[in-house]
Amino acid sequence: MKIHKVLGLMSGTSLDGLDLAYCHIWKKLDRWKFEIKETRAISYDIDMRARLKNSIDLPADELLIFHNTYGSWLGKQAREFIEEKELDVDIISSHGHTTHHQPQQGLTFQIGSGQQLANVSRHKTVCDFRSNDVALGGEGAPLVPIGDLLFFGEYDFCLNLGGIANVSYEYEGKRIAYDIGLANMILNHITQKIGLSYDENGKLARKGSINNNLLEGLNQLEYYKLPFPKSTGYEWFIEKVVPIIDATVDTTENLLHTSVHHICEQVALQIKTKSIKDQSTLFVTGGGALNQFMMELLQSKLAPTVSLVIPSKKLIEYKEALIFALMGILRMEQEINVLKTVTGASKDSSSGVVYLPS
Repeated sequence: MKIHKVLGLMSGTSLDGLDLAYCHIWKKLDRWKFEIKETRAISYDIDMRARLKNSIDLPADELLIFHNTYGSWLGKQAREFIEEKELDVDIISSHGHTTHHQPQQGLTFQIGSGQQLANVSRHKTVCDFRSNDVALGGEGAPLVPIGDLLFFGEYDFCLNLGGIANVSYEYEGKRIAYDIGLANMILNHITQKIGLSYDENGKLARKGSINNNLLEGLNQLEYYKLPFPKSTGYEWFIEKVVPIIDATVDTTENLLHTSVHHICEQVALQIKTKSIKDQSTLFVTGGGALNQFMMELLQSKLAPTVSLVIPSKKLIEYKEALIFALMGILRMEQEINVLKTVTGASKDSSSGVVYLPS
């Protein structure tokens, strides 16, 4: 039994920081198993967060320079983690940080140069998991469902509440997945106006009350009416969501409270319309799973037919880094790691680009 020793790197749309998860992953009786051995979360400082947030507006040459700079930075964080923890690493598997995602234009771009990362970390690196799927006519997202299928297939639904909410589930023998819509991205945008990076446990949101005009405006967003496969990202948030929030004059508590209701309503709508059993399980990960107010509200909207399953804090926080570690292994083994039923591509693929250190 071969144990793959992989360092997974993940930076999400919520812009909170870089997650590193050192994982042992193996196959037993045709089932993939894992153990998260060591983890580290590196918060972005104000400068890095601003550079990542504003990178969408950079001219092409400046964006590519930052692509290299950020790749070197990722390599430095990985090397320091590996050396400090004395880790035995076969490969590094990095998601990078998405700056542009316009699959309808054939465009998706995750900064964090794989060659720079490999050179600085001194380890073989797999990255750029999305562009091949987009070239095959797919959305290039979401990618996590392959891990949902291989690691967490016993649950009826797998929900990830990162910057964006996405769901995956089995339907007629196929894995279906798509971005539902907003999650932490809108909450963090609101709290950052008062100098907080996030609303811990939803304490501020719990104190608020619903702003009906805001709730109606968010629920009427055109994206929610689109059929799946579909995906969204930061560009949509900036163009369609931020103007609604910024035009709403109300307390921080009320803005948060209303946004949490919106998130839970949209998630519940999708889960309840797709559930075909009397009792279903919804496995919840991502930062939103740590928001106690949001979890209570979501459970109330799904009761009595759907029950939330919330795993350990480590798995909540590092699930995406774990799954990108798995995707790197599947790429090295030339096994499928991106599903056409999820992305809408013309075929399944083994995606990712391998970089050797030099």
